[in-house]
Amino acid sequence: MTTPREAFARTAGQLVDDDGSMALVYAEISGQYFADVERRHPRRVVNVGIREQLMVSVGAGLALTGLRPIVHTFASFLVERAFEQVKLGFNHQDVGGVLVGSAGSFDIASGGRTHQSPGDVALVDTLAGWAVHVPGTATEVEEATRLAVAGSGRDYIRVVEQQNQVSYPVRPGRFHVVRRGSGPVVVAVGPTLSTVLTATTDLDVTVLYANVVRPFDHRTLRAVAGGTPEVVLIEPYLAGTSARLVAETFVDVPHRLLSLGVGREELRRYGMPEDHIASHGLDVVGVRRAVVAWTGGQGPA
Repeated sequence: MTTPREAFARTAGQLVDDDGSMALVYAEISGQYFADVERRHPRRVVNVGIREQLMVSVGAGLALTGLRPIVHTFASFLVERAFEQVKLGFNHQDVGGVLVGSAGSFDIASGGRTHQSPGDVALVDTLAGWAVHVPGTATEVEEATRLAVAGSGRDYIRVVEQQNQVSYPVRPGRFHVVRRGSGPVVVAVGPTLSTVLTATTDLDVTVLYANVVRPFDHRTLRAVAGGTPEVVLIEPYLAGTSARLVAETFVDVPHRLLSLGVGREELRRYGMPEDHIASHGLDVVGVRRAVVAWTGGQGPA
């Protein structure tokens, strides 16, 4: 089965082959996928080595020349290490580009804290004008990449190895209504959906799925929440990253919100990605326990 990272690399290579206005800048990471396309297009595919700040600045510079750049490495190096270059190169100069961060919160658990980036979306969210894609399958990664490259704005695509069982169309500004119930609304972001569906299978809840979180779909959330909104927000990165947007949705009515996601406390044991997911309560057991407790014991624990 194709992994999300492989799907991105294949798609990026095809786009560079097909479109002379495309450029790809990367920092060693995923080089095993880009060797052939780099040989074919040495002026538009650039490996800067392990110099991530330079990578982002080169991408922004290419955007200033009229090219549409994809800039790619691990999220911790792309967003956190090179944040000043993202802020100045893309936002301050007001140019567009597609940043693709892989590894997410803890895909590379054995790499330790340097390779973990649970705060990437929250950090990008401090900047204006970014669309944020959180695809939940390899198919959605390909669609998000093609959609972002076809545009002219600033896009961040978060590529992780965890996948849902079913893919949904990538529709910026639109959430998918996966299941309807009369109880709380559970918003499952990106690769959390399959876990959420299993965890809530016998609970009377509505499940929304978001594979694009910026722009945020206030309209659908408001429409399905009813008159006394209760929302459980489940994100695969820093807990509460989208809480302010839920609050904006219901600014004029009383509402309840439970935010689940990656906690702020650093887990210092390497472990496996699955261990980190469980430790942060984002596995089936953890999600079910939290939702049942928050809803006052609805359903068997």
